[in-house]
Amino acid sequence: MASLTLHETPLAGLMVVETTPVGDARGSFARLFCARELESLGLPGPIAQINHSFTAATGTVRGLHFQRPPKAEAKLIRCLRGRVLDVAVDLRKGSPTFLKWHAVELTPENHKAFYLPQGFAHGFQTLAPDCELLYLHTEFYSPEHEGGLRHDDPALGIAWPLPVAELSARDRAHPLVHSENGLDFTPLEIQ
Repeated sequence: MASLTLHETPLAGLMVVETTPVGDARGSFARLFCARELESLGLPGPIAQINHSFTAATGTVRGLHFQRPPKAEAKLIRCLRGRVLDVAVDLRKGSPTFLKWHAVELTPENHKAFYLPQGFAHGFQTLAPDCELLYLHTEFYSPEHEGGLRHDDPALGIAWPLPVAELSARDRAHPLVHSENGLDFTPLEIQ
């Protein structure tokens, strides 16, 4: 019996993964990850790294982060506690949705995860206090290949639902996509 269902988004390759929990009088059980099942649905593997984040304050924004080729990564993100608006931005060269974004609300109760293929930036805003996210990555973290975009970049126009309460100095310093000279961002060439 399949426990994971994929739902397409308007951005090609970007998926919402829904988990089907099984419950009884004791509570519930849900499979959060199954390499075989995800592979049969067309999602690549293997998983190279698993990360966990905790964010205390409501309204905090983390991101928008990505890794450049040859260390580009696919990610599967799930909210274990709290409530977040999870955002993905298409950075793929030649994509008809280049610089378009899509967001999904992730909570433990809605049993959703967000799958970002290679070539997407990722960020989120906490909509509740004490949020915990679990990230599964297909590539190891590579500082020399990391990049970021500003959460408030007018070229992206992301509609964050709350005023930004906290933002790291690193995320505040990410460059804008455009300058007075035009497009400053080099699209990612994903194979």
